[in-house]
Formats: sequence, structure tokens, C-alpha cells
Amino acid sequence: MTANMGSTERVIRIVVGIVLLGAVVFVPGPWRWAGLIGLVPLATGLVSWCPIYALLTRD
Repeated sequence: MTANMGSTERVIRIVVGIVLLGAVVFVPGPWRWAGLIGLVPLATGLVSWCPIYALLTRD
């Protein structure tokens, strides 16, 4: 797995992932679990590899 995203995009994905995961803690009601979607941008940002970019052959 080679990195297929730049450093700016990595930082943006990590921040967005953390913010979405914060919804699990701070949003009341049934919508709080939607914050788990934040795991996807957080994980792709941490490993610098996006499977959708790989599928579309973007480097």
C-alpha cells in the first residue's frame, strides 16, 4: 500500500474524523451513532491511503 493522498488532505481527514467521532459523545439521541462514520476519514487519514482513490487509480 503506497500513499495516495497529500499531507494537507491527511490533516483534513484526521480533523474531520475526530470531529465526527466527537458527535458520539456530545450529540444526544439516536443520531449520536452516526458519528461513527468518522472512523472512515480518520483511518484513511492515518494510513495515507484511500481505497476509493486506489480504485479510481488516483495517485
